[in-house]
Amino acid sequence: MNIRFDEGQGSDPLQDQRDALARAAALDAAQALSDPEVLDSVSYRSQGNTLVAGFAADALPLADRLAQALPVTVLLLDGDVANVTRAYPVHTARAIALTGWLGAFEARWQASGQDAQEARFDLVLDLCPARLLASHQRPHGYFAPGASDTGRNAAVADMLEMVGEFEKPKYFAYKERLCAHSRNTRSGCNACIDICSAKAIQGAGEKIQVNPYLCAGCGACTTVCPSGALGYAYPPATHTGRRLKAALRAYLDAGGSDPVILFHDTGDGAALALQAQDAPQAIPGRVIPLPLYHTASTGIDVWLAALAYGARGITVLMTGTEAPQYAQALGQQMTIAQTVLAGLGYAGPHFQLLRASSPEELVVALRHAPRGQVPQQTATFNLAQDKRNTLDYALDHLHRHAPGQPQHVALPAGAPFGFVAIDKDKCSLCMACVGACPAGALQDGQGLPQLRFIEKNCVQCSLCVTTCPEHALALEPRMSFADTRNQAVVLNETRPFHCIRCDKPFGTLQMIENMLSRLSGHAAFADNLDRIRMCGDCRVVDMLQDQQEAKVTQLRRT
Repeated sequence: MNIRFDEGQGSDPLQDQRDALARAAALDAAQALSDPEVLDSVSYRSQGNTLVAGFAADALPLADRLAQALPVTVLLLDGDVANVTRAYPVHTARAIALTGWLGAFEARWQASGQDAQEARFDLVLDLCPARLLASHQRPHGYFAPGASDTGRNAAVADMLEMVGEFEKPKYFAYKERLCAHSRNTRSGCNACIDICSAKAIQGAGEKIQVNPYLCAGCGACTTVCPSGALGYAYPPATHTGRRLKAALRAYLDAGGSDPVILFHDTGDGAALALQAQDAPQAIPGRVIPLPLYHTASTGIDVWLAALAYGARGITVLMTGTEAPQYAQALGQQMTIAQTVLAGLGYAGPHFQLLRASSPEELVVALRHAPRGQVPQQTATFNLAQDKRNTLDYALDHLHRHAPGQPQHVALPAGAPFGFVAIDKDKCSLCMACVGACPAGALQDGQGLPQLRFIEKNCVQCSLCVTTCPEHALALEPRMSFADTRNQAVVLNETRPFHCIRCDKPFGTLQMIENMLSRLSGHAAFADNLDRIRMCGDCRVVDMLQDQQEAKVTQLRRT
């Protein structure tokens, strides 16, 4: 948690009252916007076919209740099923494997001394000591309530209602051409795979594959995706931007000061924020709570845009129910964003990753909500659906009005922005890195022996580094504000090498020198090194003109 105490903060009760009134205007403005339309959805179909797994004492009573309305199968981890008399199938299972989602679960089990069995189910009630599905985010239709009677009763009640057809938004959009996962068997970015708490994302060759049935819509994958290949489709970033912009404009127009955006989820976070507003020592009036479907769904692009709109700080509330990797990812994003702002000369801090489980904790922490320095002039741009475009708008505004005007700001290792440094003595301009770059940051010379680089496009995926056969490249994380960041600059160039027979350019001087060094001992070239100095066409002609190599032997019948 980033906490800074400002002397006098909250010491002006009249201003806090004005801020509270301005906050009410901000919330009204945000709520006045209609919900976005669902453009694409995912459908489930359940006939209620239910699997109950666990020890007999736990599983059978609940199975009896479910069996009054649903078809049930029970897998027992203990006991002799010969002594169990039920109207539904009961099996002994020493090992159980489970995959799937609502309407499409596949279970495989084996009892001692028996062949493996398998079956499909629509719903699963997991009462095993160790959950059958270990993912933090559980798929729809899968219930693992633990030992609590309250939780088990609630699970049974929910399962009885899960028969029929169901629909949810398709939360993500995927642009394969931007994906930096892999190239030519080289591994690049795995950020989305590593952070997904639903285990919905996996590698599929050079791309990734997202299972829309498992996706829970947390948006964490879109937050950590460096290239924008994964985008948050519902609710879209443009809708979040409109709410953010409307709330801050209304707050400032109503006379509020030093606004802080409190992002929280629509579940536990929303309940906690509401309780804190009604507490005796309520949260400061300058704190504007804005709900998100999930707090992991926004990152550096939205946060910096909020500061450009006039927010003095961003607080993200986590209640402890989130996957642990989410907090780590958001913390890393905040470190990058704060480093950029500090490099521009803005006094901070501007960000607060807040963990609270009670209204009292939340109130105390928000008294120290960030009050960082931001531009006096608020921005007018709108958030784009493409995160990199939004980031460009926000950075341009923040840099234009910054106390400092640096050309570059160094970033922590692993940041998805930066430069590619090159060792010109090693580089042969083979262009292998150009073929590996998924973002178009590295480009050839359009017919000239040049390697060019557009820094704005670079996502620091390292595919160019791992592909380079000469080990001539290295990543340099930084944020560039130079005029050339959107332009193709020459990283390396050399004179073209011309064929010694026809004078046609076909390579670079250094490439030919490297080939001469490496192939001088090869049988095909040992006595004909000049062939390496020839283009492909002339090399073939030279080989055919050599009578020793092209000699035809007559065959005679014996």
